[in-house]
Amino acid sequence: MANPKHSPSFLVLFLVLLFLSIAAIVANSYVFSKTLSPSALELKQEKLTHLHFYFQDILSGQIPTAIRVAQAPTTNTSSTVFGAVNIIDDPLTVTPDINSTLVGRAQGLYALSSQEETSLMMVMTFSFLEGKYNGSTVSVLGRNPPFNKVREMPIVGGSGIFRFARGYAQAKTNTFKLTTGDACVEYNVYVLHY
Repeated sequence: MANPKHSPSFLVLFLVLLFLSIAAIVANSYVFSKTLSPSALELKQEKLTHLHFYFQDILSGQIPTAIRVAQAPTTNTSSTVFGAVNIIDDPLTVTPDINSTLVGRAQGLYALSSQEETSLMMVMTFSFLEGKYNGSTVSVLGRNPPFNKVREMPIVGGSGIFRFARGYAQAKTNTFKLTTGDACVEYNVYVLHY
């Protein structure tokens, strides 16, 4: 008489049950990621948009648009104001005149992040309020040495019309008041998006 532990039908049954168990586990597994084609999200041809506006950074007056929220114990004795952190809600206007048409707001923060030279770490979102860009955003994350004539910072993302955005922003100081810290900065932003 054959030993039931070694019977071929027992082995086949065992393998079938093992296969079905593995298939059930795989079928019920959480899928972390999958590759999609751009057409699956109805993305059209990628395009390049140039945005031009003026960033109004106001630290003085009754209603400042940039406020210091933190500083290091040594910030006030640092020649570069190292360690200061400002939160911003700065108007973006069509011309250098702060009363010109408002096209959006720069919201986020900048921190003075160098002990060697004055340099800002910019973490901000340009939130647009005008025309077809109303409700869309472009996010900037990068180093901004404000005393350089032209600075370049990367565009790291966006939303709305600027979904999947990438590109760069060039900043050029238009005016800076040393007594108040108020500044008007011209921005040329080049954004690749769908």
